[in-house]
Amino acid sequence: MKSFRPTTPSRRHTVLTPYKELLSGDQKAKPKALVAGKKRAMGRNNAGRITMRHRGGGNKKLLRDVDFKFDKRDVPGKIEAVQYDPLRTSFVALVIYRDGERRYIIAPKGMKKGDKVLTSEKAPLTLGNRLPLKKIPVGTFVYNVEVQPQGGAKIARAAGNFVEVIANDLGYAFLKMPSSEVRKVNEECWASIGVASNDQHKLRNEGKAGRNRWKGIRPTVRGSAMNPVDHPHGGGEGRAGRGLRRQKTKWGKPAGKGQKTRSPKKYSNVFIVSRRKVGKKR
Repeated sequence: MKSFRPTTPSRRHTVLTPYKELLSGDQKAKPKALVAGKKRAMGRNNAGRITMRHRGGGNKKLLRDVDFKFDKRDVPGKIEAVQYDPLRTSFVALVIYRDGERRYIIAPKGMKKGDKVLTSEKAPLTLGNRLPLKKIPVGTFVYNVEVQPQGGAKIARAAGNFVEVIANDLGYAFLKMPSSEVRKVNEECWASIGVASNDQHKLRNEGKAGRNRWKGIRPTVRGSAMNPVDHPHGGGEGRAGRGLRRQKTKWGKPAGKGQKTRSPKKYSNVFIVSRRKVGKKR
């Protein structure tokens, strides 16, 4: 990680990702077909109402068209560059395939310019290659995992995330998720070998509130600092505790501190073999 001399109070605590060491290739190579402007939702839905708080402002960002379908099968590709993507925590790799087409993919940890990648049922178990779960041996770390066959990668796409294949049985692969949950996934789903890049992201310290504002993150106010009309934790004389045994959201729903928040009737409950461990148990 990259630290700075304490020339200002914020610089004293700032710890950032050493991009020069982790990225490779031409950082300015952005094919026009794969990069476009993006109107950000700022946490609003189609009616203009806030559905996700604490979002808004920030610098403009270009959208990279990242390939999550991986429908170019049995065509070898070569990494032209590993680049920073402002809209995600992991890095992206620019791949040129043998037929001349270029695509962006989520780069695995350790990938660099010149590496080869292949999406195929017969692909070797090497970094960045993509295979069906039925072809991947137990104990392998994978990322970019599909939930439904041909549905596109959905699981383990953020920086440093990975899923461990721990068993295969009756047409399902048993996966240990980043949350410690064990889940069944159809073994016809595909996954990429490796760990998502930029695993140092969790060690960052922005150093000052302004850097988060550049990223489009607005301030978060504690519920205990509000009035009773605004939050269940609000009110009280002076600095008061929340006054409740269990933590609640602004809308009175259970939140954090080891409480179960998953819907008991959720459609995917049947695929969970072991619930995630929370709090001290983890």
